[in-house]
Amino acid sequence: MGMTDPMADMLTRIRNAMKMRFARVDIPASNVKVEVARVMKQEGYIKNYKVIKDGKQGILRVYLKYGPDQSPVILEIDRVSKPSRRVYMKAKDIKPVYNGQGTGIFSTSQGVMTDREARRKNLGGELVCKLL
Repeated sequence: MGMTDPMADMLTRIRNAMKMRFARVDIPASNVKVEVARVMKQEGYIKNYKVIKDGKQGILRVYLKYGPDQSPVILEIDRVSKPSRRVYMKAKDIKPVYNGQGTGIFSTSQGVMTDREARRKNLGGELVCKLL
Protein backbone atom coordinates (compact mmCIF):
# COMPACT_ATOMS: atom_id res chain seq x y z
CA MET A 1 0.00 0.00 0.00
CA GLY A 2 1.38 3.38 -1.01
CA MET A 3 1.72 6.43 1.17
CA THR A 4 -1.16 8.93 1.00
CA ASP A 5 0.85 12.12 1.69
CA PRO A 6 4.61 11.79 1.10
CA MET A 7 5.19 15.52 1.74
CA ALA A 8 3.58 15.30 5.20
CA ASP A 9 5.80 12.26 5.86
CA MET A 10 8.91 14.31 4.95
CA LEU A 11 7.91 17.20 7.23
CA THR A 12 7.08 14.81 10.09
CA ARG A 13 10.44 13.05 9.75
CA ILE A 14 12.24 16.41 9.92
CA ARG A 15 10.11 17.55 12.89
CA ASN A 16 10.76 14.30 14.80
CA ALA A 17 14.51 14.30 14.01
CA MET A 18 14.78 17.91 15.26
CA LYS A 19 13.07 16.94 18.53
CA MET A 20 15.56 14.10 19.01
CA ARG A 21 18.51 16.38 18.03
CA PHE A 22 19.62 14.10 15.16
CA ALA A 23 22.35 15.43 12.87
CA ARG A 24 20.59 14.13 9.74
CA VAL A 25 17.45 12.38 8.55
CA ASP A 26 16.85 10.12 5.52
CA ILE A 27 13.66 10.51 3.50
CA PRO A 28 12.47 8.67 0.35
CA ALA A 29 13.30 11.11 -2.48
CA SER A 30 11.08 12.77 -5.06
CA ASN A 31 11.60 15.83 -7.25
CA VAL A 32 9.24 18.01 -5.18
CA LYS A 33 10.84 16.95 -1.89
CA VAL A 34 14.30 17.79 -3.26
CA GLU A 35 13.02 21.23 -4.34
CA VAL A 36 11.46 21.84 -0.90
CA ALA A 37 14.81 20.87 0.69
CA ARG A 38 16.58 23.29 -1.69
CA VAL A 39 14.32 26.15 -0.54
CA MET A 40 14.82 25.17 3.12
CA LYS A 41 18.62 25.31 2.64
CA GLN A 42 18.40 28.61 0.72
CA GLU A 43 16.38 30.12 3.60
CA GLY A 44 18.79 28.78 6.26
CA TYR A 45 16.51 26.21 7.92
CA ILE A 46 18.80 23.23 7.20
CA LYS A 47 22.58 22.88 6.78
CA ASN A 48 22.53 20.87 3.59
CA TYR A 49 20.88 18.02 1.70
CA LYS A 50 21.92 15.42 -0.84
CA VAL A 51 20.22 12.81 -2.98
CA ILE A 52 21.65 9.31 -2.69
CA LYS A 53 20.98 6.98 -5.64
CA ASP A 54 19.92 3.52 -4.49
CA GLY A 55 18.64 1.96 -7.71
CA LYS A 56 15.02 2.63 -6.68
CA GLN A 57 13.54 6.07 -6.01
CA GLY A 58 16.59 7.35 -4.13
CA ILE A 59 17.08 8.77 -0.66
CA LEU A 60 17.01 12.44 0.28
CA ARG A 61 19.44 12.98 3.17
CA VAL A 62 18.76 16.23 5.05
CA TYR A 63 21.43 17.62 7.41
CA LEU A 64 19.68 19.47 10.21
CA LYS A 65 20.78 22.80 11.65
CA TYR A 66 20.87 23.81 15.31
CA GLY A 67 21.66 27.03 17.17
CA PRO A 68 24.71 27.56 19.43
CA ASP A 69 22.84 26.10 22.43
CA GLN A 70 21.66 23.07 20.39
CA SER A 71 18.18 24.58 19.96
CA PRO A 72 16.52 23.61 16.65
CA VAL A 73 16.50 26.27 13.93
CA ILE A 74 13.06 25.07 12.79
CA LEU A 75 10.64 25.97 15.58
CA GLU A 76 7.50 24.98 13.68
CA ILE A 77 6.88 23.13 10.43
CA ASP A 78 3.29 22.73 9.23
CA ARG A 79 1.78 21.05 6.19
CA VAL A 80 -0.85 23.42 4.75
CA SER A 81 -2.08 21.91 1.48
CA LYS A 82 -3.14 18.30 2.00
CA PRO A 83 -4.45 15.65 -0.43
CA SER A 84 -7.89 16.07 1.16
CA ARG A 85 -7.83 19.88 0.94
CA ARG A 86 -5.52 21.65 -1.47
CA VAL A 87 -4.73 25.29 -0.70
CA TYR A 88 -4.09 27.50 -3.72
CA MET A 89 -3.47 31.24 -3.62
CA LYS A 90 -3.30 34.00 -6.17
CA ALA A 91 -0.23 36.24 -6.01
CA LYS A 92 -2.21 39.15 -4.57
CA ASP A 93 -3.61 36.95 -1.78
CA ILE A 94 -0.21 35.71 -0.50
CA LYS A 95 0.37 37.20 2.95
CA PRO A 96 3.63 37.12 4.97
CA VAL A 97 3.86 33.96 7.10
CA TYR A 98 3.88 34.62 10.87
CA ASN A 99 4.07 38.41 10.22
CA GLY A 100 7.19 37.96 8.08
CA GLN A 101 9.05 35.91 10.71
CA GLY A 102 8.40 32.60 8.93
CA THR A 103 8.53 31.28 5.39
CA GLY A 104 5.82 29.81 3.21
CA ILE A 105 6.90 27.31 0.55
CA PHE A 106 4.85 27.48 -2.65
CA SER A 107 4.70 25.15 -5.62
CA THR A 108 4.17 27.40 -8.64
CA SER A 109 4.19 27.03 -12.41
CA GLN A 110 7.85 28.18 -12.32
CA GLY A 111 8.95 25.74 -9.62
CA VAL A 112 9.08 25.59 -5.84
CA MET A 113 9.81 28.93 -4.13
CA THR A 114 9.24 30.98 -0.98
CA ASP A 115 6.22 33.21 -0.41
CA ARG A 116 8.42 36.30 -0.87
CA GLU A 117 9.72 35.09 -4.27
CA ALA A 118 6.18 34.21 -5.42
CA ARG A 119 4.93 37.68 -4.46
CA ARG A 120 7.91 39.37 -6.15
CA LYS A 121 7.40 37.35 -9.37
CA ASN A 122 3.62 37.87 -9.14
CA LEU A 123 2.95 34.11 -9.18
CA GLY A 124 0.23 32.17 -7.41
CA GLY A 125 0.36 28.50 -6.56
CA GLU A 126 -0.13 25.78 -3.98
CA LEU A 127 1.00 26.57 -0.41
CA VAL A 128 2.88 23.36 0.46
CA CYS A 129 4.03 24.21 4.01
CA LYS A 130 4.88 26.93 6.52
CA LEU A 131 8.15 27.17 8.47
CA LEU A 132 9.06 29.20 11.53
